[in-house]
Amino acid sequence: MERKEIMVIALIGVMLLAVGLQTIQLSGLTQAQVSVPASGGAPVSAASTSSGSSPSVPTNLQNLPSMVGGC
Repeated sequence: MERKEIMVIALIGVMLLAVGLQTIQLSGLTQAQVSVPASGGAPVSAASTSSGSSPSVPTNLQNLPSMVGGC
């Protein structure tokens, strides 16, 4: 066999090994329990539903729909 063929076979083997490891990690991730702490973060407030612009939105993003052609 030529050196080039050996390199291709080695690279395919490494790729298959990486795919196998990622498959194992993904299956472990889908079976893991997700725990959310009751406190410890900043409180999240609901977004304003009024038709005016919200004061929490930066001024450069208030006219974003008109900049991208939205309504």
